[in-house]
Amino acid sequence: MKYDKILQGILDIGEAMLKSGAENFRLEDSMYRMLKSYGFVRYDVFVIPSNMQVTVETPDGEILTQIRHIEHLETNFDRLDYLNNLSRYVCANTPDFDELREKYEEVMNRPGQRPWTPYFAGIMGGTGFAVFFGCGFLDAVVAVIVSFLIVAVGGWLGKREKNIFVYNLILAFISEVIIVEMVRNGIGSHPGRIMIGIVMLLISALATTNGIRDLLQKDFISGFYNIMNSVLGASGIAAGIVLAMKLTHGAPSEGFIISHSIIVQLISCTIACVGFAYWFQIRGVQVIYSGVGAFFTWAIYAGVYEIYPSNFVATLMGATFVAMYAFVMSRINKAPSTIFLTASVFPLIPGPNLYYMMQGYVDQDMSLLMGEAKVLLETCLAIAFGFIIVDVVSRTFMGIKKESYHISKSTVLRDIMKK
Repeated sequence: MKYDKILQGILDIGEAMLKSGAENFRLEDSMYRMLKSYGFVRYDVFVIPSNMQVTVETPDGEILTQIRHIEHLETNFDRLDYLNNLSRYVCANTPDFDELREKYEEVMNRPGQRPWTPYFAGIMGGTGFAVFFGCGFLDAVVAVIVSFLIVAVGGWLGKREKNIFVYNLILAFISEVIIVEMVRNGIGSHPGRIMIGIVMLLISALATTNGIRDLLQKDFISGFYNIMNSVLGASGIAAGIVLAMKLTHGAPSEGFIISHSIIVQLISCTIACVGFAYWFQIRGVQVIYSGVGAFFTWAIYAGVYEIYPSNFVATLMGATFVAMYAFVMSRINKAPSTIFLTASVFPLIPGPNLYYMMQGYVDQDMSLLMGEAKVLLETCLAIAFGFIIVDVVSRTFMGIKKESYHISKSTVLRDIMKK
């Protein structure tokens, strides 16, 4: 067997999974399982968002090492789903390199979304959250127009600018200028709330939550990488909006409020999260699952908060539900849980808090910065704790069933010692 080529093929799959949005620890698990299926004597896998390294020992005693540098990520959960199925096929059938390469190319060459789908997704996501954050009808009209432009300009700009700070600054600047001018001309009345809905299309608050979860699991490199990436993106948004306000003499943002109607909250966040499911290139019935997950996640948050008005406790309960929902759906559909988790958890994501924290920094408003940072940290910790609770329960449940939940280096070493 051409072990060097097999290792190359496995890294091709792993690199594509990482670029498509796979979580680090789940990707490591998939890599270990594929390497184990080919009979490597020993294998070490190291994955962070920007780098993959694998060292193996073949049955012939040869030591092989391959490294991949990941320049940028582009979330594509449909591709991730098919790559995950491919990794399962590899583990079950151990194809030779030619077959492995052929099936890999089939996945990578799957037809993409229809050209209009990103526009549809952006309008649903941006406008849905604008209504969620207290916008009226005319405000929603403005949100539709700006969301459309975000997708159009962002698609063009994304091919030319990979720096997230610059990318977000340009899009936030354009969005804020258009919003301010439309409100001045009588279309809409809450520019700040409109912008917060639009910000949800740009901000990476989920990366902050995942970063905190990585830190709690002692994955410090990935944790700090994700957190700093979120902060950099939020800084670009805040800088772009502040620059637009100064040039247009626009009024400072009036902050946001969640719609007073629980029915409007549930409908708007569900529509927005279905939009984000399309935004992340989820397809088929899994889009509906994302909407269902978002609906019940926010219903649980709102219900708990009504009984016990604590943002931390309500967020913890909502996060625990959505993580368990994603775990169950992943088992039923034999798909990565992150597909069902990412869009469904968006109602809990503290995007506005991350944005206002960075605006406080840009404006040198320490009171705003510290206040929003406190809420941001509290919310992210609650989400991370909810995810970890479900992870512990899931591992325990799988252990009782005598099924392997997660393969790591310690698992590999135990197998080697048994031999």
